[in-house]
Amino acid sequence: MAKKIDGLIEAARFKNGQIQFVRVYERRGFTFSDWLLLDRKTLLERLKKGKKFVTGSRQEFLASTFNKQKPVILVQQNGHEYIATHENAKQDELENVPFF
Repeated sequence: MAKKIDGLIEAARFKNGQIQFVRVYERRGFTFSDWLLLDRKTLLERLKKGKKFVTGSRQEFLASTFNKQKPVILVQQNGHEYIATHENAKQDELENVPFF
């Protein structure tokens, strides 16, 4: 059985190729929170603790039902840590995630 997601990233704010904030829905037991803003440091800490995040969007009028896209991973290259949706990232990169 696949592990349930701990959060869904709906939008992101970047500065100089690095995430500043992400807008997420986090799992709260059997349901999800309203959207929250997480800074890069907090998101990094949660990914390091093994929390599973994906990109996507919430389905309108369907509460905790989401259109999931890609898993978010922590990429380590040349002593740097990047938050991305693919292994070859050279900076923070969340594919198909709108900016806010």
